[in-house]
Amino acid sequence: MKRLLDCTASDFEKMTGRELKQSILASEGRTIVAEVIGAVTPYYPAVTNAEMAAAFGADLILLNFFDVFNPSMEGLTEVVPDTIVRTLKKIIGRPIGLNLEPVDVEADRVETLIELPEGRLATEKSLEKAKELGFDFVCLTGNPKTGVSNAEITKAIKMARKVFGEDGLIISGKMHSAGVAGEVGGSLMSTETLHGFIEAGADIILIPSPGTVPGFTVEKTAKLVDIVHEKGAMAILTTGTSQEGADEATIKQIALNSKMAGADLFHIGDAGAAGMAIPENIAAYSVVVRGKRHTYVRMASSILR
Repeated sequence: MKRLLDCTASDFEKMTGRELKQSILASEGRTIVAEVIGAVTPYYPAVTNAEMAAAFGADLILLNFFDVFNPSMEGLTEVVPDTIVRTLKKIIGRPIGLNLEPVDVEADRVETLIELPEGRLATEKSLEKAKELGFDFVCLTGNPKTGVSNAEITKAIKMARKVFGEDGLIISGKMHSAGVAGEVGGSLMSTETLHGFIEAGADIILIPSPGTVPGFTVEKTAKLVDIVHEKGAMAILTTGTSQEGADEATIKQIALNSKMAGADLFHIGDAGAAGMAIPENIAAYSVVVRGKRHTYVRMASSILR
């Protein structure tokens, strides 16, 4: 199995979720995940946000606000809806994942919540549709004001494992409270929560990057990452609090702090510009994590390789 750093489009095309996981592990903390929204007008309308993020160095693309029962991607025209994901994978030559949200209708709220369409909820039906559409991995998490709780994420992990089987790649966790009381700031993630996610079948645990959520210091985050590694899983540290739209110096600090905390994957969110991080911030993030050599090779590598 090649490390992800050395993989090209033809390698990604053949990978199962299990093989993708091993490839990430072999890269020793040098994998960049860019989250993008395809339901809005792209940063530059001539290309999709997924293409833009890939061009600036992202290894994996994570689609947010994507309704599996009404597939669409702004900037990708004249494509049959159910072929959008596979078409996009051919265009960018990278693995593509999907956010689905395990909403807890009984959770205590800290703010007014929004109602999501069925195609964005983490249900058995939507997970099966995601598999049918060709997604390479699924991320069980919550956007702001959605009411996603850690308890419901745990239930959704078990369901996702049942649907995707042992070869599926499952990411789970929260970047922020998602509007749920008792899961705010330093109380967002506990040892018990991490254990629950891993025992339910998650491969990669999502934890906020140091400095993105109040109380998440390098020391605290590193302890959580150590717990994840001790249990045999990997950790993705996330920048999903609109700091993807901060200045490059802040991005670089977050990246280096995440590296020191032990991240296996580095996520950058979609709220920096129009449905994606500021492109230059993706590149800056990548250069800190793995230097110009691997960043430029990823940016330059043809999808025909």
